[in-house]
Amino acid sequence: MNSQTPPKRLILIVDDDKILTEFLGELLARAGYDTMLAHSSDQALSLIAEREPDLALLDIHMPGMSGLELAKQLNRNTTVPFMFLSGRGDADAGKQAAAYGAVGFVVKPVDEHHLMPAFEAGLARADEIRQLRRTEINLNAALAAGRETSLAVGLLMCKYQTDRNTAFEVLRDHARSSRRKINEVADQLLAAEEMLNGLHAAFNARLKK
Repeated sequence: MNSQTPPKRLILIVDDDKILTEFLGELLARAGYDTMLAHSSDQALSLIAEREPDLALLDIHMPGMSGLELAKQLNRNTTVPFMFLSGRGDADAGKQAAAYGAVGFVVKPVDEHHLMPAFEAGLARADEIRQLRRTEINLNAALAAGRETSLAVGLLMCKYQTDRNTAFEVLRDHARSSRRKINEVADQLLAAEEMLNGLHAAFNARLKK
């Protein structure tokens, strides 16, 4: 049985200094990563539109759209985590990076021995954030599905004067027989009940005229 090699992590490097981007690209390639190189924020956005990287390294100061403005767009329109390339390594630079949602920052001039530990720590943090987002999405979906099912079961209990277990089993069996998820059937049932209530109110209003 042949084991498949997992795909390499894709890193986007954004800096108007072409020599620096190529240098960083070579370092990361030697470390086993795939890279995309961009020399402006606009070029970076075009590359991201084609394929989102696992992490982006953004130079803060670039002509045109700065790295800070690019970070805002990434936060607003994508799920791409990012680190900053900064010419400053003081506490204020770290606070600024955190305020924009960066998972870390690398200080220029870039030194290979300092770059890789900082980069790997940032990538690990990005993976944690991505996993938390997935967990949150799954949890919210589960809670929504559970809430809809619970409301539908309560509706059946009242309408047919039955116990909770019987109402749930009937709802579940109907979902199975129609090859649908129980929360989909529950959602349809609640929507139908809401429509009937609206029609009932409309009939009452007409009869009172």
